[in-house]
Amino acid sequence: MAYKKFNASQLFTGKEMLDENTVLITDTSGNIEAIVVKEEAGEDVQTLEGILCPGFINAHCHLELSHLKSYIPEKTGLVDFVLQVVQQRHFPDEEILAAISKAEDDMLNAGIVAVGDICNNTHTLSQKKLQRLQYHHFIEISGWNPAIAGIRMQKSLDYFKEFHTVFPDRSSISPHAPYSVSTALWQEMQPYFTDQIITIHNQESAAENELFKSDSGDFKRLYQLMQISNPSFTATGKNSLPSVFHYLEAAKHVLLVHNSFTEQSDIDFIRSSKAPVSFCLCPNANLYIEQILPPVDLFVKNDITLVIGTDSLASNHQLSILDELKTLHQHFPHLSLSLLLKAVTYNGATALGIEKELGSFEKGKKPGVLLLKDIADKITADTSVQRVL
Repeated sequence: MAYKKFNASQLFTGKEMLDENTVLITDTSGNIEAIVVKEEAGEDVQTLEGILCPGFINAHCHLELSHLKSYIPEKTGLVDFVLQVVQQRHFPDEEILAAISKAEDDMLNAGIVAVGDICNNTHTLSQKKLQRLQYHHFIEISGWNPAIAGIRMQKSLDYFKEFHTVFPDRSSISPHAPYSVSTALWQEMQPYFTDQIITIHNQESAAENELFKSDSGDFKRLYQLMQISNPSFTATGKNSLPSVFHYLEAAKHVLLVHNSFTEQSDIDFIRSSKAPVSFCLCPNANLYIEQILPPVDLFVKNDITLVIGTDSLASNHQLSILDELKTLHQHFPHLSLSLLLKAVTYNGATALGIEKELGSFEKGKKPGVLLLKDIADKITADTSVQRVL
């Protein structure tokens, strides 16, 4: 069997950083054979300048919104952003499909090998059938008005069946956000969460916690503008996360996305929950919409499992995991490089249930091989990514 051998300045396995004395060995198709010391690697070792690492996992994306790139202004706040998305979703199908194809090309070129993708329709299905990237499809359901819970549930189940027929192990039903799901809809959805990977937008704005604490804040304006009524809603006096998480506890894994206004009390609550949880950060989208970053140091202090997403081109200028890491290292320069790279490789693969195939350099896996260039102990504006395999 023919082998490829790579030696770089450093090698990140997905779990730990190794030095320049290590060599990564793959077959010609990219399947990992071994990591060995230089002295045991033999001949024909390709020497590279930079850090070798597994392909990136984009844990949160809305590929179906790619046609909205540059349409929605920055820094509007979440409520006005949501209004804009609702008002501008309707484009000709050919424009939507072309934008989806281009966005997937961009993710491939940016070193991404797998995506946790939000689906409110089937626009992305034809592109995903090409199997250029691995996806977990989160069929998203929302509906604040309890009177339409059954209608919303059935519509999303129809979408789910289409995805599930093609990707039976990589499709699941997920709630949109605490502020957009009525109790009646939670009850409709809950049976579909058992032993599944679930995602939910969490505490993306201060208004979300305010709604659940006191039935006040900017979401009241959203409901009024959209003429949505939920007379059954009662404030819990708590933040949104502890108010709704009990619906998700039968899940195999839960991805909490954004977490910009998560507090220590929320973390303490999650630690007592039954379901494994990952906190997904989308820093560039948070800056685009709310001009704020999540409390990263709080998560690190509490040893929270972190993963990284790009969100959508409606809320971001690009779908690049490396650019998300650049933003995090710019604002939190003390974060270790290993912590960030683990978040976008092994942690991401584990959160999406594909860690047996992707996310780390282990024998038998085919995780993709990337080379990060112009990098030492920090990711800077000059750092770039190149696909090696």
